[in-house]
Amino acid sequence: MVDFIADYCKNLETFPFLSQVEPGYLGKLLPDSAPNHPESLENVLADVQSKIIPGVTHWQSPGYFAYFPSDSSTAGFLGEMLSAGFNIIGFSWVTSPAATELEVIVLDWLAKMLQLPEHLLSSGKGDGVIQGTASEAILVALLAARDKVLKKVGKTSLPQLVAYASDQAHASMQKACQIAGVHPENCRLVKTNSSTNYALSPDVLREEISKDIAAGLIPFFLSSTVGTTSSTAVDPLSSLGKIAKDNELWFHVDAAYAGSACICPEYRQYLDGVEEADSFNMNTHKWFLTNFDCSPLWVKDRSALIPPLSTKPEYLKNKASEENMVLDFKDWQIPLGRRFRSPKLWMVLRLYGLENLQCYIRNHIKLAKHFEDLVAADSRFEDCGKKLNQDLLNSVNSTGKIFISHTVLSGKYILRFVVGAPLTEENHIISAWKIFQDQTTLLKSN
Repeated sequence: MVDFIADYCKNLETFPFLSQVEPGYLGKLLPDSAPNHPESLENVLADVQSKIIPGVTHWQSPGYFAYFPSDSSTAGFLGEMLSAGFNIIGFSWVTSPAATELEVIVLDWLAKMLQLPEHLLSSGKGDGVIQGTASEAILVALLAARDKVLKKVGKTSLPQLVAYASDQAHASMQKACQIAGVHPENCRLVKTNSSTNYALSPDVLREEISKDIAAGLIPFFLSSTVGTTSSTAVDPLSSLGKIAKDNELWFHVDAAYAGSACICPEYRQYLDGVEEADSFNMNTHKWFLTNFDCSPLWVKDRSALIPPLSTKPEYLKNKASEENMVLDFKDWQIPLGRRFRSPKLWMVLRLYGLENLQCYIRNHIKLAKHFEDLVAADSRFEDCGKKLNQDLLNSVNSTGKIFISHTVLSGKYILRFVVGAPLTEENHIISAWKIFQDQTTLLKSN
């Protein structure tokens, strides 16, 4: 299996980067029931090669420029192997003390690399926990905020609760509100525009909050973003944190994407204001060489997070937990069971080290700037209509040589080119730009 994966990685560039199969293709190739007798691993791997890989979009490919990066590495892979070998279900300290304690230590390491405030570390009232995704992180933060405010204003006030984020925030904000019982119309996605580079305007937010208070509603939660999904906008944390504090809102910072860049001193400024955050989240499985899934969440006050997520059935009781000597991460998340995720982050931090991780981030930013310069030099890409951009997206992706995605900003259909795959180098940037130019020439000539 290791040889098979190594060969796959070695030959990544020989595959179409975007899968070219039609929906339902696999059902025509595999039997409709499982075998009665064992098959050889060789036969299974042959099916992976001939039937599964054609249906795979290669996220680790150097030609992958869509959505966000989802970087893996040998270090992360080794940690994943270790975790699979142990197969720990570490929902409480007693089920595997090392699983809980390594997670605490590794998240303190990462917090220090990001220069997060002391109160988010395990030595204070807060602490960190690895969630599966940023969607889970914002949900548990929202649940904690909801229960905290309802304890103060009464449970019958749930219909009056209002949560805020920018219209560039990840859709997980809306989903979290739905799950937590916040009325859809009370999930305020505050409009942004190009004048702030699509960052959330403190003045507009303040006005929205004032309107809601005047209408008898109860503002309780604000989610800000460092690197939004559509436009990688960075919200002004310092100003938003002050507004949250003045209005007694839970202040959540979603740095799922761009948080990784803040290990570099020149980009740490984008976290200024995180001191006011009640919760802070980033995805190390995006741009930090840690295999999916690994989404660290830090909270200012662990006592606010645990009550809405805690259960204490008799069959899980034990001396260490009952005497409050340990952390039980089952009470920091939605499910009971949890994977041993910390080894892969531990491996990445130890086998790369801070300096190499900083170089990795800086190289991607340099490559992205190079692509930006190439675009700026071609006048055809200054102002394109929606139909032409849609056709260009489809045309570029149909080559199978690169994969990009899109968004809509201020009513304009925008092509997104995201640099972040582990194997991407300058020659891939130049080749990708050549594809854009060639496909544009073809479209313009038709």
